[in-house]
Amino acid sequence: MDKLSLLADQIHQAFEIRTRVRDQALSRARTLTRHCAHTIRAIHRDEKDLAEEQLTAARALVASLKQDLSEYPDLFYAGYTQDAFKEFAEASITCALILNKELPMPEELGIEFATYLNGLAETVGELRRRCLDILRHGYSEEAERLLAYMDDIYAVLVTMDYPDAITSNLRRHTDLVRGIVERTRGDMTLALRENRMVKAIADALARLPDNGAPEA
Repeated sequence: MDKLSLLADQIHQAFEIRTRVRDQALSRARTLTRHCAHTIRAIHRDEKDLAEEQLTAARALVASLKQDLSEYPDLFYAGYTQDAFKEFAEASITCALILNKELPMPEELGIEFATYLNGLAETVGELRRRCLDILRHGYSEEAERLLAYMDDIYAVLVTMDYPDAITSNLRRHTDLVRGIVERTRGDMTLALRENRMVKAIADALARLPDNGAPEA
């Protein structure tokens, strides 16, 4: 029985440590998600400096989580940790594409492939949001650029035909991406037609005598 008591003490100590590590990881994961949300909100408001500040803070938290959980792979691959990393991927990719910068790679962000791909998929929704904000002021080549990125992302995601256990349910996100891209293309088509119609009307009016005034 002495051995059993000693074993119980050892288990208590080990569990206490793991609980503290887990609680700290949960707290940092929540803070990381918050920084990522602030990053995306700032970039949509064209507050580039604030977006970069929030993204820098998020990047530091990713590094801290990886270090803290290096000896606890089960906690590192837990849902809350990878979900927070996915938000980091989404924020990083969204900022890069909106600012027309190089696409950040998984190794640069320090995250797993499946987590990166799911973050990439969610980026499409943010690009649609950006396109709609642009289209409120009329058709724009900038919106076309973002739509091209959305097409490219979907073209990659649709090739990832692997079990959900490998891709972290990427298939479901890919199906959502397809619908988002199709709706955005429809919105772009309507905006382009409207833009051409307005231009045609303006050109026709310009050809009228006295800019459209009836002749005497």
